[in-house]
Amino acid sequence: MSEGARLLAELNDRSREVFRRVVEGYLDSGDPVGSRALSRTMSEKVSAATIRNVMQDLEYLGLLGSPHVSAGRVPTQLGLRLFVDSLLEVAPLSAQDRGTLDATLEAADGDVGSLLDRVGAALSGLTQGASLVLAPKHEAPIRQIEFVGLAPDRALVVLVFADGHVENRIFTPPPGLTASAMREAANFLNGLAAGLTLAELRTRIAKEIERRRQEIDSLARDLVESGLAVWEAVGERHERLIVRGRSNLLPGSAQAEDLARVRSLFDDLERKRDIAEFLELTEQGAGVRIFIGSENKLFSLSGSSLVVSPYMNADRKVIGAVGVIGPTRLNYGRIVPIVDYTAQLVGRLLSDRGKG
Repeated sequence: MSEGARLLAELNDRSREVFRRVVEGYLDSGDPVGSRALSRTMSEKVSAATIRNVMQDLEYLGLLGSPHVSAGRVPTQLGLRLFVDSLLEVAPLSAQDRGTLDATLEAADGDVGSLLDRVGAALSGLTQGASLVLAPKHEAPIRQIEFVGLAPDRALVVLVFADGHVENRIFTPPPGLTASAMREAANFLNGLAAGLTLAELRTRIAKEIERRRQEIDSLARDLVESGLAVWEAVGERHERLIVRGRSNLLPGSAQAEDLARVRSLFDDLERKRDIAEFLELTEQGAGVRIFIGSENKLFSLSGSSLVVSPYMNADRKVIGAVGVIGPTRLNYGRIVPIVDYTAQLVGRLLSDRGKG
């Protein structure tokens, strides 16, 4: 039995109702919930003094906390976790929210990046949090690779994929680069690339350069290795984390401590740190997952929650993820179905594009 399940089993009906109402009141208003207010909403008539005693017991169990000596109570991280796991009532997706998401994805023209950017904007607008959308790797086979000299210290590598997608990357070529070396490097790569994805080609290149080192001109070899370094460079990952709605994370009446924590989160999002870990989180379990406070290892802001779901391709392989990050006082019951539906919609749309 988990810690949360054990604690829930220890609560009688009255304690459970007080706990549930405190959490729901806090999630609705963001303010501590007092015993007097609760006494007017309980299903049984009970005094404020009795409710205070119940609150003290819940505080002793670590489920509630008191931000000020004379204030009401708020849920702790453990309390929120227990509520989300055991007492959360997830509302059906509203027709209005569904319509907003459907309209966003119906405009399916443009590339995948533009589509996912619109998805992120819609998620942020609907949830009033910051949206995170992890774009999929481009896994189509490569059709052709070309090198183009731009200047003595700049060159362009062009990758054309079998589905028509094109990627261009500028990099610093080896000194003394010649047109013949560029042709030889392109011929070498195109001879290997047929039918391979970019990830497969990277593995193949490393083996072939070592095996055929004597056959390849040194300049061409250096050019191939330079291009390979560009593809593997930090910051040039083929996953892409799209972040929208950062301003929603700024509290209306921000204290200096709150602003410092939000700035720390902004820094993390700007650096797009831990993208791989973001995807790994979604691969550990199907469906929507909720990370509360310090459970969220991806970002510095411990006072945040992350609601995230993977999306899959036609082969049921996880290829990306969508999520919402915001204060722990999120409307989980509404946001969970929004994230879930968005993930399903994106997966279905990308699968249909792949078939085309």
